[in-house]
Amino acid sequence: MLILSCPCCGVRGEETEFSPGGEAHLRRAGPETDDAVFSEYLFQRRNPRGVHFERWRHSFGCGKWFHAARCTKTLEVFGTYSAQVSEIPEDIIAAIRARRPDWEINQ
Repeated sequence: MLILSCPCCGVRGEETEFSPGGEAHLRRAGPETDDAVFSEYLFQRRNPRGVHFERWRHSFGCGKWFHAARCTKTLEVFGTYSAQVSEIPEDIIAAIRARRPDWEINQ
């Protein structure tokens, strides 16, 4: 089971207190995109074995959205941070590299 910390209200809890929202840091497809681009956005997602960035909502708490960096292989959570940022915070990158020295950002 995942244990997540909400960066908005500071509550730490099991994943059942939160709701997953899919991959983080996606460029959303707007209404002006053609069908091929929209199809790519809608159906093509990375599914890495290892470090992954996801959106979560504190559904049984403050109700706010945030991002989490975790390993899909071990369920290790490297940290959580506000969904209002467009770049991965340096402290999250440092936490990942401390445990996975060979990890590279491929955003």
